[in-house]
Amino acid sequence: MLREIVLDTETTGTSHASGDRVIEIGCVEMLNHIPTGKSYHVYINPECPVSPGAFAVHGLSDEFLADKPVFATIADEFMDFVADARLVIHNAAFDIGFLNAELARTGHPQFNLADAVDTLSMARRKHPGAANNLDALCSRYGIDNSRRTKHGALLDAEILAEVYIELIGGRQVGFDLSLQPTARRSAAAAERAARDARPRTLISRLTDAERAAHEAFIQSIGPSAIWREYLGETKPEAS
Repeated sequence: MLREIVLDTETTGTSHASGDRVIEIGCVEMLNHIPTGKSYHVYINPECPVSPGAFAVHGLSDEFLADKPVFATIADEFMDFVADARLVIHNAAFDIGFLNAELARTGHPQFNLADAVDTLSMARRKHPGAANNLDALCSRYGIDNSRRTKHGALLDAEILAEVYIELIGGRQVGFDLSLQPTARRSAAAAERAARDARPRTLISRLTDAERAAHEAFIQSIGPSAIWREYLGETKPEAS
């Protein structure tokens, strides 16, 4: 059984190498690409100020975070929740970079970026040249993100889970689940071939008056009128 954790973070800024820290983690569990309803969410006191740019994105203030637990306090429960699961992250290098910086401070094992599914890379391959941020993908796939007035880790993880299902073709997986993928593709191809082979009879929309007027026009041109071919008539042999 494939267990995946769709994950998102919010941070104090854009560079963990410059000392920015994680302030929120949101996770959604999926089994075999189906959300289980289990989630993990926590706000974290970063022990440093939130930058104005980051605050404009997520709205999490220093005052709000002041009484929240520090990362070291929640590290064990977080790692227990994600244990043995494959991480699914939009722009995975960003979030994993921040999480690994936090895990290094607490002495916990770090994540391997190569083991994560990066939905941003998936979207870029599937839609080259198009906007592939989360809002753009929601618009493309008809996913309601009207609640997303500010970035929030848990809400973004929930939305990303829906986007991920679309990126892997989840809504198209089998109307008949008893068929294997190859059989489903063969059945679909056969159905298309049968549909295309059906005769398509075009019904004339000419009235009797219009047909009579056109016939009179053809007669005025003479017996060699090319219009007779389009009406399915045989041109008279030249005498």
